[in-house]
Amino acid sequence: MLHSCKVAVSLSSPGTREFLRVERHFMTMGDHLRGFHPLGQSEAASINPKMEQSMKSFEFCVPTDILFGVGQEARLPDKLSVYGKKILLTYGGGSIKKSGLYDRLKTLLKDFEIFELGGIEPNPKVESVNAGAAICKKEGIDMILAVGGGSTIDCSKAIAAAAYYEGDAWDMVLHMDRITKALPIAVVLTIAATGSEMDSVAVISNTRTNEKLPFFSPLVLPKVAVLNPENTYTVPPFQTASGSADIMSHVIENYFDREPAFVPDALNEGLLRAVIKYVPAALENPADYEARAQLMWASTLALNGLGSTGKDFAWSCHYIEHELSALYDITHGAGLAVLTPKWMRHILSEGTVDKFCDYAVNVWGFERKGDKFALANQGIDATEAFFKKIGLPSTLREFGIDDAKFAVMAERAVKIGGLQNAYVPLSEGDVITILQMSL
Repeated sequence: MLHSCKVAVSLSSPGTREFLRVERHFMTMGDHLRGFHPLGQSEAASINPKMEQSMKSFEFCVPTDILFGVGQEARLPDKLSVYGKKILLTYGGGSIKKSGLYDRLKTLLKDFEIFELGGIEPNPKVESVNAGAAICKKEGIDMILAVGGGSTIDCSKAIAAAAYYEGDAWDMVLHMDRITKALPIAVVLTIAATGSEMDSVAVISNTRTNEKLPFFSPLVLPKVAVLNPENTYTVPPFQTASGSADIMSHVIENYFDREPAFVPDALNEGLLRAVIKYVPAALENPADYEARAQLMWASTLALNGLGSTGKDFAWSCHYIEHELSALYDITHGAGLAVLTPKWMRHILSEGTVDKFCDYAVNVWGFERKGDKFALANQGIDATEAFFKKIGLPSTLREFGIDDAKFAVMAERAVKIGGLQNAYVPLSEGDVITILQMSL
């Protein structure tokens, strides 16, 4: 069982900076660890010669103060008091009021002056960022407390930077280099999904331009994050499943990379096994503390940069899905559940088959024998079947999406995501093919 704990990480080594450049692992592997390079590393390397290459140099520094476990909200007054007394409390559609979390936090923070911005949308809009920034400027806010999931946290990160930015927040998103200061941010997490509670990335949507873009700044890394698994008990099944698909996609994007990095890959494989094991339990019993705890910690570790250390960091599916949710406002994780298996099938080749075999063996537990492509496809099929099992769509038509805007989405995904430099480089034609496979 995961116990309450405090985590503060600060680790660095000389070399190329790799400070949470993503859009947004440490889990007991137990007896589920089957087929972990059963041939031994030297023989496994003969199957995948890239294993002999060196990890890249990196710097890793994630000084978010993680407060994990039941009742950790009670520590917020002491943690927040060092930043000041004026708090902007941000949240989404009102679920924190129904669950009682809102009232508990207001009672805990009775000695603070609290201003509020509620109603933050899924796929948060730039209008909400501007509204929050206006409150911060008018009221002299000292810090932001984001209570919710990735949408609320991402919006709050943008607000924190926009509070010191002269001009429209969208201009800030487009010109990240102009971010020079941000308000401190604290988080009370209510869903396991994006990992935004421990990274320095936010994704903001602009409905005027039909764009959904990430921005990056170490200045918006949360100072404190409360991870109480009990706060996820009321998450609906579809959102639980979609959040879990998002977690898996973060890990998969890190895992399938040109650089072989044994330690982060082993962590990535363990995280995937944890999600596969605990999502069904959380869906069966939403108040299963152990399942919710493991998923919550997996979510945080999947995107705090640890799984991409020593790697190229060249993602693919997220940038394609961003175009889907920008144009159709679909749930991000559900879109990823549709795209990921199709992307896998599209890029499977002689150059990638060994990595897919590792994935099939070390994540899904298949035996390493027989034809490599058959084994690789077993892992891909298992991925797609799992998403279906937990109630997620497997086609774009289930969202009511046709091919009318595929060309526009492909052009933007390649341009914004730099997909020509992805794990397997993707052209606009490749992206259109993947989208067509997803219909």
